[in-house]
Amino acid sequence: MSKRESLQRQLIIINKLRVAPRTFDELSGILDEESEIHSYNFRISKRTFQRDINEIRSLFFIDIRFDSSQKHYYIEMDEQSERQRRILEAFDTFNALNMSDRLSDFIHFEKRKPQGTENLYGLLHAIRNQLQIEFWHQKFWDVKPTERKVEPYALKEFSNRWYLLAKDLKDNSVKSFALDRMKYLEFTKMKFQRPAGFDVSEHYKHSFGIIGPNGQKPKEIILSFDPLKGKYIKSLPLHESQEIILDNESEVRIKLSLIISYDFIMEILSHGDEVKVIKPVSLIKTIKDIYQRALNRYQKIP
Repeated sequence: MSKRESLQRQLIIINKLRVAPRTFDELSGILDEESEIHSYNFRISKRTFQRDINEIRSLFFIDIRFDSSQKHYYIEMDEQSERQRRILEAFDTFNALNMSDRLSDFIHFEKRKPQGTENLYGLLHAIRNQLQIEFWHQKFWDVKPTERKVEPYALKEFSNRWYLLAKDLKDNSVKSFALDRMKYLEFTKMKFQRPAGFDVSEHYKHSFGIIGPNGQKPKEIILSFDPLKGKYIKSLPLHESQEIILDNESEVRIKLSLIISYDFIMEILSHGDEVKVIKPVSLIKTIKDIYQRALNRYQKIP
């Protein structure tokens, strides 16, 4: 049996147990059906199933337990972690893309540049082992790239891009660097001491996107959405601090505790006339000024 076949079988087991607990006989029946769909032989013995459970724990960090009173297997986790979800999504995508030689008839890819993910593993190694790294970084607004030497702290994803959070040794300030803007990455043997108590989640607790706090304090922000857009905002909150303070037939009003940044302003503008800023006054003025400048661009157009 190939490793790919084993992985596919394990993903089926995980996905079925994510929906509901199953007995071994139920899982065995499902695997028989899936064998015909995928043209593989997923049929297993109890011994192989126990081996799968151990491999799933090792590969996906998911514990499958047996309830002796109910005679069924279930996945033990209070809330599926982001790491588990991403690993499963990656394998789901991989398997879907390998189903056919003529994908263009069924899957339409978004055209985008590489995200710099080829450096993820190396950067994680440097972060874990506290090793300084060097690279050239090209900002969008700079004509030429600049050489950087940094102490890497963490990786962060935002808006389909990966960023490195690191202390720039040029001015000893913590900055974010887009991986797709990096070139000539080198890993040194120079060790550094990670700041005691530094927590990435805490660092970005009141930030929207990739722009860090930079000494700013969060502000109370109140936004009003029309009812239809409000449904999307409720199902996919803008930020972890989001709190619904009004929800009726006329509007959905939310409260956030955030540092007002360029990323957040762009998020507000992306909702067009479906959102209105209620508070603070400074943000209202900023949004009005942006719309006024945009309107001025069209004044001479009939």
